[in-house]
Amino acid sequence: MFEQKALISEMENLRRFALRLTRNSSDAEDLVQSTLLRALEKKEYFEAGTNLFSWTSKIMFNLFASQYRRKKKFETQYDPEPYLNSASVSASQETTTDLAKVKESMKLLSAEHREMLVMVCIRGLRYEEVSEMLQIPVGTVRSRLFRARKQLQEVLDTPATKVAIADLGKPVLERYEESTMAQA
Repeated sequence: MFEQKALISEMENLRRFALRLTRNSSDAEDLVQSTLLRALEKKEYFEAGTNLFSWTSKIMFNLFASQYRRKKKFETQYDPEPYLNSASVSASQETTTDLAKVKESMKLLSAEHREMLVMVCIRGLRYEEVSEMLQIPVGTVRSRLFRARKQLQEVLDTPATKVAIADLGKPVLERYEESTMAQA
């Protein structure tokens, strides 16, 4: 049997050993507490003259190994998070097609409007940043972006496959009628 004072004097060594095992301070503290509890429960098995740190560190290692095996077996087997983090999901066919349409439609926009869409919508720059880069007022950035979005939406909504840049100012219905009359 050992004295509790001797066990308390070994706590700092046990903390260091637990930290080396777990590599996490909170897990190390939990492991130390479990080890001390187990040592107190089993103190009648301690033989006089034995190194107390060796005996308690063996208890600690066995507890750590048991917890590790349990965690490995049960937590990772049914925990979908590591699987979900490693799995990659490719874009659906519809999304890929939509992106291709937007890319082609953007080619029909004026360079000024295309640049505005790229800077704000794709690169995620703030209006103020775009204003400074292009050396134009923020209101001009907003109005150009509004017109660019409207133009892009009109191009995407038009059933014709190609729309002339000169036609972009016309209403959608007028362009549709012209394209259907040309096909007839």
